[in-house]
Amino acid sequence: MILAIHAIPEADRLAAIHDRIALLEWRDGRETAGAVARAVKRNEQAAMNSTAGRSLQDEVSRILWDHPVIRAAAQPRRFSPLLISRTGEGGGYGAHVDNALMGQGERRQRTDLSFTLFLTPPQDYEGGELVIHAAGVTQSVKGEAGHMVLYPSGSIHEVRPVTQGTRIVCVGWIESMVADAACREMLFDLENLRASLRAQLPAQSAELLTLDKTIANLLRMWARP
Repeated sequence: MILAIHAIPEADRLAAIHDRIALLEWRDGRETAGAVARAVKRNEQAAMNSTAGRSLQDEVSRILWDHPVIRAAAQPRRFSPLLISRTGEGGGYGAHVDNALMGQGERRQRTDLSFTLFLTPPQDYEGGELVIHAAGVTQSVKGEAGHMVLYPSGSIHEVRPVTQGTRIVCVGWIESMVADAACREMLFDLENLRASLRAQLPAQSAELLTLDKTIANLLRMWARP
């Protein structure tokens, strides 16, 4: 499942994020790439261990964790540390697959879902589309600032070369409580159905209570907190 989500709709919040990005220091993006991906990665990444980087990490992580659509679609167990990526003219990221496991020690996690949160308006740069190749379908995405794409980490994906301007995005990975993608999709469908029925039926209706029970019992079967 590839899902587009309006993660940060507030213009003032996006402006505050950009103010913090202006304070960041940048380094070669190949430092955080795996051995195979390093050969095709041409971008810069922010040093997130500075005061500005840690503050930005905390704010964006909180926004994503609290977003109801992200929670319903991903059933997150944990998020990876976030990366802020900057790609200028001539840069890009060739076709690659994300590492199945990331982090060390207690922070070691499985990557079930990857996401790209667009922070630069698409009219500010040429090229730079995120291209996802999944199950025989190729999807090209160039989102508005504040929009996020959530997609399977096991898919081949790439960032097309930027030919003009600068592309800034936030990227990260999610380990889900529900490892099976088909199970996550069924839960997401049921959560969407529940949200729709709540607008039409009383909270104590038999239909909603049955749906609540079904979702809860499926989570008991599938979730590994």
